[in-house]
Amino acid sequence: MAEDLNEPLDAETWELRLYVAGQTPKSVTAVANLRKYCEQHLKGRYKLEVIDLLVNPQLAEGDQILAIPTLVRKVPEPIRKIIGDLSNEEKVLVGLDVRPLAGK
Repeated sequence: MAEDLNEPLDAETWELRLYVAGQTPKSVTAVANLRKYCEQHLKGRYKLEVIDLLVNPQLAEGDQILAIPTLVRKVPEPIRKIIGDLSNEEKVLVGLDVRPLAGK
């Protein structure tokens, strides 16, 4: 779901990866929650990749995924990880170190 947007040069594009296992309730909830937070706080400034480990289990090794669902923030560095269904918005935003956009 990468979007090619004309962004200002100073706007950093966040690269997020969410590891799930099929369409379990936790996986579905995590995807929905993350999409909502990204649209509210990172609109136009993120790339989200959802990786289903039932389809591509070998991809878990690269980011050292031990539990699912797991969200990995690749960019901006440093890499950060959050495990769970991402239902606690404040915890997710603090964990990702998301700051509100200027003027919001």
